[in-house]
Amino acid sequence: MRLGRPNRPLVVVTLTGLAALGGCGGPQFDGTTYHAGNVAFRVGPTPSTWRRIEVSHGALAFRDDGRDATIAVTGRCGVDGEDVPLSALTQHLFLSFTEREILEQKVVPLDGREAMNTVLSAKLDGVPKKFDVWVLKKDGCVYDFLYIVRPDRFDQGVTEFDRFVQGFATVNTHAD
Repeated sequence: MRLGRPNRPLVVVTLTGLAALGGCGGPQFDGTTYHAGNVAFRVGPTPSTWRRIEVSHGALAFRDDGRDATIAVTGRCGVDGEDVPLSALTQHLFLSFTEREILEQKVVPLDGREAMNTVLSAKLDGVPKKFDVWVLKKDGCVYDFLYIVRPDRFDQGVTEFDRFVQGFATVNTHAD
């Protein structure tokens, strides 16, 4: 199945710019819990091979240099994505990619809600990549989790990424 182009893009994710998270005081991540404005969540274990990287717009991202992989999590609240189906939100993440092909797609539980987990291949600037993508809507927010790697290295790190995602839970944004 190939992804088509939607009529109205909500989000475009590229390796150089991820969705804005907003908030004053800047994003904070203590190794397990992330806070940025009205977005706050916990994630699963971060493998020792992942190093945190800074990306534009305050997204939580990591680089696994040994596997040449990028891991990213975005969260945005109060956007019009709450009424958009999970499949459309997933599709919007790949507007700037070519030769998109869904390899597997399923709805699975995550943090007490349904999430869409999609494995797909696509090209960015002609370079083939393989993705494991999770999209979750919860409490007026949309969360995206991306594992981006060369196709021949996908199986080497996807299990660690899955554990990282499975540890996700929203947290109170007013907690100290």
